[in-house]
Amino acid sequence: MKVVRLSAVQGNIPEKIIDAVLEHHDIVDTVSKYVHLAKQGKYMKGLCPFHSEKTPSFTVTPDRQIFYCYGCGKGGNAIKFMMEIEGLSFPEAVKIMAEESHIAVPEMQGSSTVSHNPERERLIQAYEWSSKFYHYLLKNTEHGKPAMEYLRSRGFTDKLIDQFQIGYAPDSWNTLVQFLTKRSFDLEEMERGGLLSTRSDGSGCIDRFRDRIMFPITDRNGKIIAFAGRILGDGQPKYLNSPESKLFNKSRTLYNLHQSKSAIRKLRQIVLFEGYGDVISSWEAGVLNGVATMGTSLTESHTAMIKTMADEVLVCFDGDRPGQAAAMKVIPLLESAGLSIKICVLSDGLDPDGFVQKYGGERFMNQIIDGAVSTTKFKLIYLKKNHILLEEDGKISYMKEVLPIIAALSSSTEREVYLRELSAEHHLSYESLKQDCNLIRQSMQKNMHDGDNIDPGWNNGRHKKAKAPTPILLPAYHTAERRLLSLMLQDTEVARYVGDHLGDAFNIDDHAAIAAYLYAYYAQGKQPDISRFMSSLHDDQLEKTLISISMMDTPREWNIQVLDDCIREVLKVPQQRAIDQKKEEMMSAERSGDFLRAAQIASEIIALERQ
Repeated sequence: MKVVRLSAVQGNIPEKIIDAVLEHHDIVDTVSKYVHLAKQGKYMKGLCPFHSEKTPSFTVTPDRQIFYCYGCGKGGNAIKFMMEIEGLSFPEAVKIMAEESHIAVPEMQGSSTVSHNPERERLIQAYEWSSKFYHYLLKNTEHGKPAMEYLRSRGFTDKLIDQFQIGYAPDSWNTLVQFLTKRSFDLEEMERGGLLSTRSDGSGCIDRFRDRIMFPITDRNGKIIAFAGRILGDGQPKYLNSPESKLFNKSRTLYNLHQSKSAIRKLRQIVLFEGYGDVISSWEAGVLNGVATMGTSLTESHTAMIKTMADEVLVCFDGDRPGQAAAMKVIPLLESAGLSIKICVLSDGLDPDGFVQKYGGERFMNQIIDGAVSTTKFKLIYLKKNHILLEEDGKISYMKEVLPIIAALSSSTEREVYLRELSAEHHLSYESLKQDCNLIRQSMQKNMHDGDNIDPGWNNGRHKKAKAPTPILLPAYHTAERRLLSLMLQDTEVARYVGDHLGDAFNIDDHAAIAAYLYAYYAQGKQPDISRFMSSLHDDQLEKTLISISMMDTPREWNIQVLDDCIREVLKVPQQRAIDQKKEEMMSAERSGDFLRAAQIASEIIALERQ
């Protein structure tokens, strides 16, 4: 059974602060900043921000101030939602929410209100100071002049350089080593954190970044957690990222997310770039909702993060062949997350940064961002390059490749638009193209699994029909325990009665622990409030069980008979286990020939059954 310690699990934040935060942050208002909710009876429903789905299973219950997803099982109160959606610890979430509501959070003696990890805090401080140091070297020293000249030649203004804290790491082995040493940082710790490298002979540390323009990488809360360094000369690699560390995981980090997230949430749209320079140049052009991956492919963690903030993604990768191939690769990943996608098509093989420098920000916004095309249109453009369209064979092979893409579209209007475009561009009969497209579509429908009624245009190989889970029939005592807890959560009198007649004699450990917490909660004179009670648990498994119980449609009305029936069902279990144990002992005695002992045990079994 789990030990109940209500005061120790809250990160030393006073209960009155937690209560005030919950009082000032209505669950519907909190969730609505991230999820579009629609009213359905007494619930609010929307698409879950924590997993990909097409049918809303994410439910908010305003009267209980909780959320729950029937698809992935995540649930909790407003604080728990902020923890999950922003990747925060409990103390961090409370502190941020308190500040938003102008609730004073006192610093607690002997402990910070934010989770304390000394090495992490030292690394964050070291990265912050190192960033300022590199920025100073770029702007105020002779060492930084060539880097500054290069940046200005690329159209980077002083305002941009300051806003993105761009810096310069000199071509030296120990500039940063000396800087950190003077400030009493542990160099081995700095090496583990990715700021320094170990000498090849193992005799100490050297600067990891040398003769590079430095781009600080922040987490979603604005703390610097890594660097990206671009070589100033002709060396390799052109870009060098900090290695992964306690602070930095490139698969879960997006460059510029901290500065762009307010615009992303306002527009419900994100522009995805490949490089840091693209983000910064486009920012100057007016794209305030741009981010970039960390020199790695887009991951499911990235898409999950994007989905919490945006409904639409504009993919703005380089206009060369590798850039377009990379755009093709991210389409299915973004689509599988349920995001709407458009592709920005750049001409002349330019990258976004190069396009802004060559043609200016206004043309970039009008032609590239506003002119973004659908994924289908982009695929038709991209696949052209695989074929020689002036030759008949090339034209036929191109049609064989693109017609299945058009056939998979669910909208007949869309199919007609693209078929007419192909007909006009390649001087082919529209009726012939339509006939071929319909044959392909019929073949797709025929090949679909029996009973899978997903339209092929919606499916397109990406969306698998979820099989309905087989209902699990819980044992009678399990159901009785859940019903008792559901009633106890709503009424102190029920909790008092169950405490007197059952105590913590629940058969399921999680149920016994929740009951023990609930008795302690009510003993403090508190009234039923599922959202506030949940904040006293701080155990993921208990919270998951509690939220599942709290979503039961248990009537508020109760009587002693209902409680006694449930309690009797719960108490049957240890009695039945004792009877089963006795039966095993009796059979063992019979097998060994001790019939007198077997007869005695049989009498004990009869006595237990009478009870």
